[in-house]
Amino acid sequence: MSENLDLVRSIYADWERGDFSSTDWADPEIEFVLSGGIADGAWTGVVGMAEGWRTYLSAWDDLRSEVDEYRELDEERVLALTWLTGRGRTSGLELGEMRAKGATLLHVNGGKVTKLVVYADADRALADLGLKE
Repeated sequence: MSENLDLVRSIYADWERGDFSSTDWADPEIEFVLSGGIADGAWTGVVGMAEGWRTYLSAWDDLRSEVDEYRELDEERVLALTWLTGRGRTSGLELGEMRAKGATLLHVNGGKVTKLVVYADADRALADLGLKE
C-alpha cells in the first residue's frame, strides 16, 4: 500500500466518525472543490477549505462519509468511493435511506493533500475522470 493511500485512509478514519476538524494533512494552499451538491463552490487554502466545509456541513445533522472502495489512480491521485449517511437539517431526509453514493478525489504531493474534490454523485466523479463503475 502506498503512502498516499495510507494518508487518505487516515483522513477517512476521522471522517467516518463524523470528525471533519483535522487539517494537518492539508497543504497550506489546498484547493477545495464541492461538486454536484447543495453547496457547489471552490475555495483555496486551509481557511478557505474550512469555510467550504462549514457551508456543506451546515445542511446536515450527523453527516458521515464511509468508504466503499479506494482507487489509486496514479502517483498523485486517490479516489474514494463513499456512502453518505446523515439527516438533512431542514428536510429531515435520511441520506442512508437514499443510499447516497458520493466520491472524493484527493491529490497528494509531498505527504500533503494539495487538492480535494468532493463529489455528491459518484457517477459524476467517474465520468469526469473517464472511469467506469
